[in-house]
Amino acid sequence: MAVAAALRQLGRPYVWGGGSSAGPTRGGFDCSGLALHAWARAGVRLTHYTGSQFRQGRRVPFSRLRPGDLVFFGGGTGDPAHVGVYAGGGRMIHAPRRGDVVKVTIFATSSYYRARYRGAIRPTG
Repeated sequence: MAVAAALRQLGRPYVWGGGSSAGPTRGGFDCSGLALHAWARAGVRLTHYTGSQFRQGRRVPFSRLRPGDLVFFGGGTGDPAHVGVYAGGGRMIHAPRRGDVVKVTIFATSSYYRARYRGAIRPTG
């Protein structure tokens, strides 16, 4: 259900701070707003901050990722800086950056994303 909700937002513009449980705000989403919206459609409440979303579920090893899991990237040793909704097949749905749109990216074989991969969670409650 979370994946379907995220896929319905493909093409929406990236908007810093954008997104809510109800949908886009100011016309779009940022990465954590898209994750928050997708999981709200599945009945799970998340905060609108990547760092706290990283702590709002059960850790999932890369080898056990399932569609809907949240995948996190960057941030060095601090909070992750980016989140996407795992879509299966090494792909994620995400709102990458200003000037871009919500899209599907193959991250599992991307040297950029794999080097910045921080882990994944399966949201709970």
